Amino acid sequence: MNILMFGWEFPPFKTGGLGTACHGLTKGLSRNGAKVTFVMPIAPEGAQSNFVKILGADKFAKKIKIHKINSLLTPYMTSESYETKYNSLNASGKQEVYGKNLYEEVQRFSATSGMIAKQEKHDLIHVHDWMTYQAGINAKKISGKPLIVHIHATEFDRTGGNPNNTISNIEYNGLKEADLVIANSNFTKQNVIQHYKIKPDKIKVVHWGIDETNYGEKYKSPMTQKDKIVLFLGRVTIQKGPDYFIEVAKKVSDNYPNVKFIVAGEGDMLPRMIARSAELGISHKIVFTGFLQGQDVYKAFQTADLYVMPSVSEPFGLVALEALKNNTPILISKQSGVSEVINNALKTDFWDINEMTNKIVNVLKYDELREELRENGSKEVQKFNLDTPAKKCMAIYCEAMHQ
Repeated sequence: MNILMFGWEFPPFKTGGLGTACHGLTKGLSRNGAKVTFVMPIAPEGAQSNFVKILGADKFAKKIKIHKINSLLTPYMTSESYETKYNSLNASGKQEVYGKNLYEEVQRFSATSGMIAKQEKHDLIHVHDWMTYQAGINAKKISGKPLIVHIHATEFDRTGGNPNNTISNIEYNGLKEADLVIANSNFTKQNVIQHYKIKPDKIKVVHWGIDETNYGEKYKSPMTQKDKIVLFLGRVTIQKGPDYFIEVAKKVSDNYPNVKFIVAGEGDMLPRMIARSAELGISHKIVFTGFLQGQDVYKAFQTADLYVMPSVSEPFGLVALEALKNNTPILISKQSGVSEVINNALKTDFWDINEMTNKIVNVLKYDELREELRENGSKEVQKFNLDTPAKKCMAIYCEAMHQ
């Protein structure tokens, strides 16, 4: 089976969980006999050779062909951040870019899909999130092959319920035009039904798996000699609930002095979080690391006594599985897809600061509780692999091709 897939990020060049998810899915698909052509926008010129080299070294690279398109598109980009990046490059004269705004850029990227659909042999088209939906529609018009739309997060998730109308319209059109829709959780499926009125039987749920690869040796940080460590790792945006994490950090510090907090990630709320920690008088308790990647992510998990994911609206939450892979206990919001499939985790509503504080303090105080969560969580995560979601996707492909 030949799959023409459109996405917007792929490791090692990624800013969120979607890149990791696409890497895992394509690896799982290739292991199960599929051949994937992955089409993605790549901005940095120097990144292209590194990207191809990394895939070439992987065991599944022979079955995955990568198309690179010169583009400014990056994951989770807003109109404002696109304009800033466009202006900086245009002023320097170092790079010719496509569009003058985010939506024009998406249109330009989508326009290439027809040419690629003519050139690349494929049985089915699979697209990831709104930036690629029009590309998939265009490719379907050219080849007539079935279109699978994969939704990892709705515009309502990303914006805390205040969607950009242009993006939500693009999202709706992609969902409507798809032969079948893949959602990464029942949580996401219900959001799609609620906000876009898509028929439930058109939406298939495929929970994410995680690479079986070991995550390296246990890292020992000097930070842990005097203090317990509580970690937030993710995009510092309204969707991920970093503001709740900072408020909880204050309450936990009041009840358990020997604690430090790590905020690992970047996003538009980062300056506000730094300012708020100063207002609360806990700046000395919080380390803001910025964006981490590779081994530094593993080190952050392995440093932590507890990983907290206080997401306001988390379609899945692959990072929670990554934490468990690194033997780190987790506390996750009930408003997440991963909470549907993980039992050995502490769970609270994202807004319940008092309950979150109580559970964090108990984990820090009681070694037995922490070790029980660590041991059981690390065992449970072993059941998640790349083959299970890949096989489910291939079954969905077959269903779409025989409709």
